[in-house]
Amino acid sequence: MFGLTSQIQRSAVSIPSNIAEGRSRGTRKDFCQFLHIALGSCAELETQIEIARSLSYGDKGMYNEIEQATAEIFRMLRAMLAKLESKTLSAKP
Repeated sequence: MFGLTSQIQRSAVSIPSNIAEGRSRGTRKDFCQFLHIALGSCAELETQIEIARSLSYGDKGMYNEIEQATAEIFRMLRAMLAKLESKTLSAKP
């Protein structure tokens, strides 16, 4: 349980950390790369939560709330990527 809790915390912290690092890089390409990494961390978090649920850790009601939050994060990251990548494509000759 300790190992899974630790991994969940690292994944959860990794998402905003990668967004911040990518934004500070200064190029759209770098930002997109770090947004993709944040998406990966979000997928990891989703998987770890599913493992915790299957092991019956925590309150069952908590899982629905977390799933809704991770789904919203996925949507926001995908929307940011779509917007940034479309700007990159439209800027090319």
